[in-house]
Amino acid sequence: MIESDYNIFLASLCGRRHRFDEMSSAHHSDAKAYVGLGSNLGDRAGNLLLAVRGMMNASLAISRLSSIYETEPVDVREQPFFLNMVAELSGALPSPEQLLARLLRIEYALGRSRKTRRGARTIDLDLLLYGDVQQTSEFLTLPHPRLHLRRFALVGLAELIPDKIHPSLGRSFSELLDMTNDAAGVQLWRAG
Repeated sequence: MIESDYNIFLASLCGRRHRFDEMSSAHHSDAKAYVGLGSNLGDRAGNLLLAVRGMMNASLAISRLSSIYETEPVDVREQPFFLNMVAELSGALPSPEQLLARLLRIEYALGRSRKTRRGARTIDLDLLLYGDVQQTSEFLTLPHPRLHLRRFALVGLAELIPDKIHPSLGRSFSELLDMTNDAAGVQLWRAG
């Protein structure tokens, strides 16, 4: 999503605010959502920590975090390595669209610029899964459409929910990790 798409998405949410507020109170209150976090600019670990704090400040209940992994960039390879992790959200969750809006606000607050598609970034928050929801709209596709193609996302999910079945592919996340063709390097990150 580039910067103009981001602004259009937030404007569309503001125009439909009451509808989403009504949906959020009854929408998947027992579902778990999984958010991929990534950073490859500045204090990468600090950016992940600030994003976790931002999610907590946005009234999102984080029940578990994966380990942090250092990963090679995918697609645009001429950029610094990333730190990636996955957060499990539980409890009373807002609708998927409202959750995405909260994640985008956190990115913006942490200095995320969307001028270069798939370029270097201070923080990237991707809504990977929202329960077993499968949906496609102009701004949100669930499960994340490239999730099964990205080792850096699969490794965190396989750590947290190895036996959970991908809602549309019918394979567990540990199976998808074993099957991926993504050869980008992913290793457990050690501070220092």
